[in-house]
Amino acid sequence: MNMAALGKPSVAKVIELIGASPNGWEDAAANAVKEAAKTIKQIKGVYLKECTAKVEGDRIVEYRATVKVTFVVERES
Repeated sequence: MNMAALGKPSVAKVIELIGASPNGWEDAAANAVKEAAKTIKQIKGVYLKECTAKVEGDRIVEYRATVKVTFVVERES
């Protein structure tokens, strides 16, 4: 529901998470959002802040994506 359309101000919150994946940065970011969605409702956007990787020898073994997840703060009526 769009609270601004009802004349009530809406508030969004942003949290920063780090997702990881052996398959790539896109999967790492998607994993962060997927995990956040288990406990956070009304996720509206994600901002990819940084991409890093763990290296062993001459290979990347884990991709990491730091993301900022934006969601609407729910209020009592």
